[in-house]
Amino acid sequence: MRAKTLHDLLKKGDRIAVSNITGREAGGVSITSQKYSPNIIGGWALGKGGEKIAVSDRSSIPVFSDFGSLLKKTSKNKYPNKAVVYSPPQAVYGDVKEIINCGEKFIETIFIITEHVSIEVTSKIHSLALEANVDVIGCNTLGVINTMDHVRVGAVGGDNPEESFKKGTVSIISNSGNMVNTMSSYLLSAGLGTSFGISTGKDALILTPLLDFLKLAEKDENTKLIVLYIEPGGLYEFEAIESLKKIGYIKPIVVYVTGKLLERKNLSLGHAGAVIEGNNTSASAKMRMFDEYFEQNSFDPKKHYKAEDLKRGIRITALHHLPQAAQFIYQMNGWNRDYEKYTPLRLNPWCINLGKRAKKLSSDCVLSHGNIPQPYRSQLEDLERSTLGATVTRTDMRNRSHASYSDGHKVGIYGQSLTELMEKHSFIESIILYWAGGFPKHEFETKLVEMSLTASLTNGPGTISAQGAKLSTSAGNNPNTAMISTLACIGTVHGGNGRKATEFLIKIFRDIDFDDPYEFDRRSIDIQELALKRAKEFMRKKLSAKDAGIDYERIPCIGHPVFRGEDINYDPREKSIYNYLKGIGKTNIFLEFYHLLVHSLKAVGATRNVFAVNLDAAIACIWLGICWNYLKTSKITIQRVLDIPFLSFALGRAAGGAGEFLDHQDYGSPMDMRIPVSECKTANKD
Repeated sequence: MRAKTLHDLLKKGDRIAVSNITGREAGGVSITSQKYSPNIIGGWALGKGGEKIAVSDRSSIPVFSDFGSLLKKTSKNKYPNKAVVYSPPQAVYGDVKEIINCGEKFIETIFIITEHVSIEVTSKIHSLALEANVDVIGCNTLGVINTMDHVRVGAVGGDNPEESFKKGTVSIISNSGNMVNTMSSYLLSAGLGTSFGISTGKDALILTPLLDFLKLAEKDENTKLIVLYIEPGGLYEFEAIESLKKIGYIKPIVVYVTGKLLERKNLSLGHAGAVIEGNNTSASAKMRMFDEYFEQNSFDPKKHYKAEDLKRGIRITALHHLPQAAQFIYQMNGWNRDYEKYTPLRLNPWCINLGKRAKKLSSDCVLSHGNIPQPYRSQLEDLERSTLGATVTRTDMRNRSHASYSDGHKVGIYGQSLTELMEKHSFIESIILYWAGGFPKHEFETKLVEMSLTASLTNGPGTISAQGAKLSTSAGNNPNTAMISTLACIGTVHGGNGRKATEFLIKIFRDIDFDDPYEFDRRSIDIQELALKRAKEFMRKKLSAKDAGIDYERIPCIGHPVFRGEDINYDPREKSIYNYLKGIGKTNIFLEFYHLLVHSLKAVGATRNVFAVNLDAAIACIWLGICWNYLKTSKITIQRVLDIPFLSFALGRAAGGAGEFLDHQDYGSPMDMRIPVSECKTANKD
């Protein structure tokens, strides 16, 4: 290798050039890296010469058409000495060849981020780099970070490198780029920072193998301990261990080998190089090799180790053992931790809901709420403020209720005395209070609920819910049983469509800013455009489903089978509610959307005529209108709002079932709902 220590791979003052820099990943990572350490002098992308990637209001990264153009427009004393390759697999060889040909005298290291580069191409790159005396990290590396110099290449550390990486004395060398970040965070919990975080890559061929990195780490003056993350596949670890034994490697190593659970399951880790091919490449084989090198079984957190036990290091079987194992090694060697103040690794639950289990668990198992670190605390607070509907904590409700109360003298609903409700409010207002948790904002909403309940009483004696009451009465049951029979004959198809309509409307309107469904800014909310957009979307899905020969999802609560056949159809019950609103000069945004939607469906050719908006849709729109503000302010849950339209229909239909019971009891005869044997037929499958 050209590098003599890890510091030679990446250090302060290095000048970096990035290929395919306008790509989504390369561009985003380059911006973050430039903010962390402004060492990128430019990048190149075919056809993008002359563009700039904005890093901040005051800085940007220039983009050139190719690497040669970058050099032509850069003074020699500012030529890049490092290059990062983000090109697609088929373009990697061409980019690397151009970098080496044009920059052989000054390019020291090339980092190849691209994964799934073919073995043939990787072999050619190896030959080119060897001849030019250029170090190549990768392929499929996530990059390298040098915390001592506060510089990085690639995406090691993610969007906020300083969150996981603090200056320290541990070097992490990992097949997985993301595990570099994870291990660094674990080490911080032991008061240990990181000197270098290195993603070796894990394609089928690794251009800088483990042994080379270990030799560089041994000579790095800032590195006391080396932490490895090893995946199955490849002989690099075997070769490294054999060499370490011969040279008498002096720095301790903590290693975690993953992949054992996947053995014998015909599965492998996601990296292309994590494929088991013969002896010494499986996870189990690598575990044995490291244990033999350390002359120790795997780490036991309960064991008391002596200094000589951990001279070479040890293998851990769980990542959460890393802080303790590292601390033991530092103590045995008499080394001070990098940081006196640190937060030991422990469970830090942000949300706890043990419910009834809390009483059964021992006290040491019942965790208290932890501290939510930034930026997650602010993000969670924003989420709670912006989430539609309340998030509730479940508790034992056996002897308590939020909705009602009784102290032996007074009974009430949500703080309202029942007698005051009787004297000052209607039954409908009291129902709204009981179900929504508050009174309606507008007086006319009480009338709307009353109209919907009346409309729900019946749809004629042939309706299956009415049939249920009549059958029960014919069998000689009591009134309550007849009403139960009515309720038992309504479900997701008959009566439950209101729930589907509410869910449908919430998905459409949840991100639209308005507080009152009856008082909204028509200039900022184009309901017609919303309806047309949904109609076109439905038409596309319908055509795609038909082409595929599969069924498609219908829009709930339109096209009642009883009310159809005309060019423009309507459900007279819904029409009465709609006309009432028009008569008082009010518009329910949800119901208006439904009316515009059925016309839009006809306009785009999704339906042959204008379908009727069903009563279930009207009920859903009425109750969603009542609940909307409570939902927006997280006073009630979405689940409650979804259930209320069904409950409203059920309440009206149960009263209708009682009416059928009374009628049938007066005028019917026992067993008169039975179908005579002469009318019964066998359904022939042929």
